[in-house]
Amino acid sequence: MDGRTRYGIRQRSTAEHVDRIKGTSLAHIIVVGNEKGGAGKSTVSMHISTALARMGHRVGALDLDLRQKTMGRYTDNRLKFLASENLDLPSPTYIELPEIDAATLQPGENAYDLRLTAAVETLEKTCDFILIDCPGSHTRLSQVAHSLANTLVTPLNDSFVDFDLLAHVDSSGDKILGPSVYSEMVWNARQLRSHAGLKPIDWIVLRNRLGAQNMVNKAKMEKALERLAKRIGFRIAPGFSERVVFRELFPRGLTLLDLKDVGVKQLNISNVAARQEMRELIKALNLPGVTVNF
Repeated sequence: MDGRTRYGIRQRSTAEHVDRIKGTSLAHIIVVGNEKGGAGKSTVSMHISTALARMGHRVGALDLDLRQKTMGRYTDNRLKFLASENLDLPSPTYIELPEIDAATLQPGENAYDLRLTAAVETLEKTCDFILIDCPGSHTRLSQVAHSLANTLVTPLNDSFVDFDLLAHVDSSGDKILGPSVYSEMVWNARQLRSHAGLKPIDWIVLRNRLGAQNMVNKAKMEKALERLAKRIGFRIAPGFSERVVFRELFPRGLTLLDLKDVGVKQLNISNVAARQEMRELIKALNLPGVTVNF
């Protein structure tokens, strides 16, 4: 092995990319994905990765949204704020995807595949977990990342607009007509892993940004998700309620778990409830070797 093939760096297809990693010892890869923007993927990504780091795990992070880079900006904000306040708080190790010299590509190779491969190879040398934040659209990078996922986390706003990415429903919202584009991509990723002899993806759908009111639409969403979970194979977990605090934390790169460390002596009721949601989320992920201790 020449060091350039462990993850299929000399690959010609997504299938080859997955097949190359068969039998290797990898860090546990968590992919946060959804093909729709505004579902809270980067907020979920930052909170999961930081929570794991605070529990003593070595965590690497990648942002595959090469244009917006919200996760990347979040981690950069964190580093700058901690440096300005002379604080040392556990944090994920974030790296950019390395550039690839087009002149080195072999026939059939994809530069984006090689960039992702190289980044994962770099992080797995020192990390227990690698979290990959995907863009809110279908891209080659996102497709390959899903095929590498041990755990797939899909934040979903409590709306049939978001639900439509998972499945089509009738006008009443009661009958599922069939899987939609994102579910089909996950199914393809599962097939690739199965053919490579890898463990199935543990897919968790988060009901994110829940409102406080128990409306009819909320109840319909719950029932529809329960039916769909049995049909296409995912687990349902509680995400975060809609809270102002998340928008306030981003400029400093902080998470709910950092508040007391930056001088917040008394958490308000909303912050306490949000920490409990964070605790329940990490428990629901059921990650290997992780015991929730916050």
